[in-house]
Amino acid sequence: MASQRAEATPGQAEKYLAIREATRALAAPLSAEDCTVQSMPDASPVKWHLAHTTWFFETFVLEPHCPAYRAFDPAYRVLFNSYYNAIGDKHPRPERGLLSRPGLEEVLAYRQHVDEAMLAWLDVAPLAALPAAVTDLIELGLNHEQQHQELILTDLKHLLSRHPQRPAYQKQWPLTQVLARDARWIPFAEGLREIGHDGRGFCFDNEMPRHRVWLDAYQIASHPVTHGDFIAFIDDGGYRRPELWLSAGWDAVADRGWQAPAYWTQRDGQWHAFTLHGEVPVDPNAPVCHVSFFEADAFARWAKARLPTEAEWEIAVGGVPRSGNFLESGALHPLAPRVAGTDGMLAQAFGDVWEWTRSDYGPYPGFQPAIGAVGEYNGKFMCAQYVLRGGSCATPASHIRATYRNFFPPDARWQFSGLRLARDA
Repeated sequence: MASQRAEATPGQAEKYLAIREATRALAAPLSAEDCTVQSMPDASPVKWHLAHTTWFFETFVLEPHCPAYRAFDPAYRVLFNSYYNAIGDKHPRPERGLLSRPGLEEVLAYRQHVDEAMLAWLDVAPLAALPAAVTDLIELGLNHEQQHQELILTDLKHLLSRHPQRPAYQKQWPLTQVLARDARWIPFAEGLREIGHDGRGFCFDNEMPRHRVWLDAYQIASHPVTHGDFIAFIDDGGYRRPELWLSAGWDAVADRGWQAPAYWTQRDGQWHAFTLHGEVPVDPNAPVCHVSFFEADAFARWAKARLPTEAEWEIAVGGVPRSGNFLESGALHPLAPRVAGTDGMLAQAFGDVWEWTRSDYGPYPGFQPAIGAVGEYNGKFMCAQYVLRGGSCATPASHIRATYRNFFPPDARWQFSGLRLARDA
């Protein structure tokens, strides 16, 4: 993962500590066993996330830039490397759940060791006196950690869903919801537009450079597609109609037996969904989540619409406040809209669910990955994936922005992924 230049600011040590403590707080309600198990190859154990985010600061910041630092355990360089080939060997991703050692307490001691070293070093060498390359790495590490906060919750949700008792991570259901939704189409005129990060403040390298795009006139839905909308698609035979699906999507439906979004089950004619609060009735007014790109695309075709491109999405959210149902709300689940939405402005554009776009995840014109290992994070994944925008109910609020490009393969369903419709004007 690479970044645009981040300016050194007072209070960076406090920011570092706050983000690191927020990660630890997510794991606090869990047992050591909860933190060790891996439920599928795409997910990682909570313990591994706790160690890997620590490994980042040790490997990219402390070891190369702090001569007095001593590694906690040299073996961790391999155990908790994710996919940085330039760093060296790494433990296979599908086997992270086999790492019974080190135990959770030792991983927490590792976090403390690195945090103490980072804070002591920053106290001696404040950020204003550090080279730009170092302050950039620290800011990058903090944003990297926030990404893993979301992954802790999505991976844990999948893990708990596989338990026969389907236990809750935290129990606070029902959530407060106001059922107000005035769905409509919002028009945008054709024209030459600019998208991408403008270079002010932090961003990941895949958000740059800012560039011009031509957009034909289009319309975009004021609200995300809801669970109720998706139930209508299911009831109309959506999962049984091959004409609605891309070929690879129809193969996924047949091979995996998809009949509804991930985590849904039907009992006595009522749909229920597994959430981080346990199993609950599906709220028809809340944004649908845990659908793949294939399902989002099929729904859009059924609705006689399409998915927006990422450029259409980014232009449409211009001027929309960056507020919504994020990790800090504690809901950990998409919510029905609290307000109907303002004329000409998208509702629930940020938070609740990541929104699939029709755009392949590829480089912007002129894209250049960072030099060295940190340049591996984004650029090398620009193949066979699609872009999602807007953040989710598990995304930290300070982590998201209009230019943020998330990306997943088209069959991924364990993220809080939903959709918003678009159509040609």
